[in-house]
Formats: sequence, structure tokens, C-alpha cells
Amino acid sequence: MATSELKSDAVMEQMKQHLATDAGKELTKKIGLVYQINIAPKKIGFDEVVYIVDLKKGQLTKGPCEEGKPDATFSFKDEDFIKVATGKMNPQIAFMRGAMKIKGSLSAAQKFTPDIFPKPSKL
Repeated sequence: MATSELKSDAVMEQMKQHLATDAGKELTKKIGLVYQINIAPKKIGFDEVVYIVDLKKGQLTKGPCEEGKPDATFSFKDEDFIKVATGKMNPQIAFMRGAMKIKGSLSAAQKFTPDIFPKPSKL
């Protein structure tokens, strides 16, 4: 069971709040796709926590997609997701290194860039 706290949970919470802002609403107009993000604590495919980033409706939910299927699905280890979301690792590099796995539409996947994430706030 995936009960451990992921570092990614904080990023996803920020993303949820970001989607409610004007900048977030611009994203939904610009991208208009649904992404599923699977985040594993240690190894891709094991104990994954699933998030749906709906850039059609401007929502982020925890749990599998309930309406239809996502345009693209990404799988990460927690630490690699943090690197991509904060812009420390390029998504293309992550994919080539095997740090990110993609299922679904590659054209949809190419719109998945660090720009869709809010800039990390200084703590």
C-alpha cells in the first residue's frame, strides 16, 4: 500500500492551487489535455500514487481517471518527478534516461513541460 508521504504531494498541492489562479486558467486554455501522473516512492510500477492533472477542466485529483482515459500517462520515481516539476531535469532527458515512462499520445506528452507547474515558492 502506498501510504508513505511523497515529496511530490507538496508539489501536487501547489499545482492544485495554481490551477485555480488566472495563470492556471491560461494553462487550461493553452493545453486542454488530461495527464495521469503515477509517482512511485522507490521504483516505477510499485506502490504508485496516481494523480490526474486535468488541463481541460483545470482540476487536479488524486486517484485513477474516472472519465474516459488520459491523453498521456507519465510514471516517475518521487525524486525524479520533483526534479522535472522544479525544472532541474528536462522531461526529454528524464525520458531518455528511463527516469520517466510515457504511455499514450506522444504529441500530448510533448506539451508536458516544467512550465505547467507553478514555480516553487521560497520557504
